[in-house]
Amino acid sequence: MTPNLNITPDIKISVKQTFGFDSDMEIEAFSKKSEYVPTIDPDYIFDRDTTLAILSGFSNNKKVIVHGYHGTGKSTHITQVAARLNWPCIRINLDSHISRIDLIGKDAIVLKDGKQITEFKEGILPWSFQNPVALVFDEYDAGRSDVMFVLQRILESDGSFTLLDKNKVVKQNKYFRLFATANTIGLGDTTGLYTGTQQINQAQLDRWEIVTSLNYLSLEKEMEIVLAKNKKLNSTKGKEKVANMIKVASLTRKGFIAGDISTVMSPRTVLNWVNNTDIFGDIGYAFRVTFLNKCDEIEKNTIAEYYQRCFGEDLPESLVNVHK
Repeated sequence: MTPNLNITPDIKISVKQTFGFDSDMEIEAFSKKSEYVPTIDPDYIFDRDTTLAILSGFSNNKKVIVHGYHGTGKSTHITQVAARLNWPCIRINLDSHISRIDLIGKDAIVLKDGKQITEFKEGILPWSFQNPVALVFDEYDAGRSDVMFVLQRILESDGSFTLLDKNKVVKQNKYFRLFATANTIGLGDTTGLYTGTQQINQAQLDRWEIVTSLNYLSLEKEMEIVLAKNKKLNSTKGKEKVANMIKVASLTRKGFIAGDISTVMSPRTVLNWVNNTDIFGDIGYAFRVTFLNKCDEIEKNTIAEYYQRCFGEDLPESLVNVHK
């Protein structure tokens, strides 16, 4: 079993100085990094409302859930806040492969004093619960029912967690924090955009004390992100090119929300497109290998139309219909 982290917050940071928001908040933080602290992205652009909600979770021990469309940076927002607090952070994606055993633990055969014995090995959930760790559940609304019932025990916790498999009660670390991200807000998916998401038990949803939404950025904010990572494009011509790329991405998002296409360009996709354009020296070809090749064949003409509307020129036929 991974050893416990014998650390506690020992400094306070100014929200105004660290995140640039007009706020008098000071947050407890760690002066030193551990192996579980995420790496800082120095160019990361924080959304004020989302960041303040996450910081409130850290400072006031509130359970925070962030919901919004795919690719808006929900999980990254949490991990980048944790990185600046030097707060150990563990992310768990609640896909169909995550089971109750993965979270709680299981019996395992170990060698002790030259003999094989069966010993219960605690999973990531009880370990995190007993340590100064920010635990983040990604795709919270896609969790299996057996997993969600386990999480209910954590959400109902009054400072202790009963390991039924071990007949043991573990105590919550004072600096354990709980976060989640979701594409929907627990009401299921009526749009058809997020197959696999489930309705969340209302009693469980009520136990999330802070709910915040994070959706797609404005063109100006997204431009700021791209230029922060690609400073050589910070010119009139470069900004025009980036603006057109973001406009294409915006059209794919509107088309995705309307149900016209099934694949969407996230801000990360735009960054990849910019980088690939630099590699190949061809913005159209870079668009194909970055995004178009991920799309359904019957949707490619619609997406090529988005490109034409933003750049004022057609994508070469060879790029759109590669199988002809």
